[in-house]
Amino acid sequence: MFVARSIPADHKDLIHDVAFDFHGRRMATCSSDQNVKVWDLGEDGHWTCTANWKTHSGSVWKVTWAHPEFGQVIATCSFDRTAAVWEELVGESTEHGQKNWVKRTSLVDSRTSVTDVQFAPKHLGLQLATCSADGIVRIYEAPDVMNLSQWSLQHEISCKLSCSCISWNPSRVHQPMIAVGSDDANPSGGGKVQIYEYNDNSRKWSKVETITVVTESVKDIQFAPNLGRSYHLLGIASKDVRIISLKPLRRDQSSTQTSGHSKFDLRQVAQFDEHNAQVWRLSWNVTGTVLASSGDDGCVRLWKANYLDNWKCISVLKGDGSNVKLQESSQVQQQQQTLSGGAMNGTSSPPGQAPLPLNIKRNSGWAYFNTKKDQGKHYY
Repeated sequence: MFVARSIPADHKDLIHDVAFDFHGRRMATCSSDQNVKVWDLGEDGHWTCTANWKTHSGSVWKVTWAHPEFGQVIATCSFDRTAAVWEELVGESTEHGQKNWVKRTSLVDSRTSVTDVQFAPKHLGLQLATCSADGIVRIYEAPDVMNLSQWSLQHEISCKLSCSCISWNPSRVHQPMIAVGSDDANPSGGGKVQIYEYNDNSRKWSKVETITVVTESVKDIQFAPNLGRSYHLLGIASKDVRIISLKPLRRDQSSTQTSGHSKFDLRQVAQFDEHNAQVWRLSWNVTGTVLASSGDDGCVRLWKANYLDNWKCISVLKGDGSNVKLQESSQVQQQQQTLSGGAMNGTSSPPGQAPLPLNIKRNSGWAYFNTKKDQGKHYY
């Protein structure tokens, strides 16, 4: 049973991302108003804004938290072609009584909009990956975790396609691995998801797989936490929701010994089009057994596999916080599809019945439409 609460965010423009910290008791939001806000969960269950500051000179696309072992640290990325690392000065307050966050560094290597930023899993140390619209993934490292003002660019990966999202594989037993999604709208451009792996011998990142079944623009991508599984699960948000299984082949089945890179048995274990609209965000639960997705239909949907490994929708939450019965959701979707087919065939609702509900979708290009004010800016 869901209990939904509305939070008056008071951002002055579109909110692009919401990120929870490791414990789920702190939350950060970023917006086209160029601000980031940090929220703390009180004992009464209500969220309070404890910090609000301007971070960039363009729309802020993503915000992410570092592991608390490295302190209270977040990273942001923006249309202004930079990514930034921020740290909270614990025990200090601003003149307005809010918690004090300071910029530790600004990463300025990109020549185009930085579309995503993600900290590496804790066991890899304090590393940060960014991706840009120019198709470059950059990996930075803080050699001294006590001095977050010093970050060195360790690797640059050319993906050949504009990059929209990245995700680190959290597995401790596998080589460091990153999935990269592209928002290239040309279906003939091939697979829009690429998998890169780090090789200790060559000390380089190399592409090991391209997921060719995904040819539509990808808006989000997330590896599932790996708790004892012999394979990896990857959630992909496109015009629908897809779950891809990557099972490493044994050494005697692959060319790992000669190439030094892993080979995988790729399988699409699930595909859902129930959103019937663009899917924007994905998030796994802590055990990697439930996937949440949100889309332009105004709903959050939860997906889970049964004991036969068949994935199904287990719950639907509307944007207003109300829970939708799965039977009702299925009926509405069938009505929408019937209406869509009827409109194409020149038919209408049966006599004596109310018109079927229209499925009106807002412009899926909102991220670009909303920031036209940025297009005239030049950053030097």
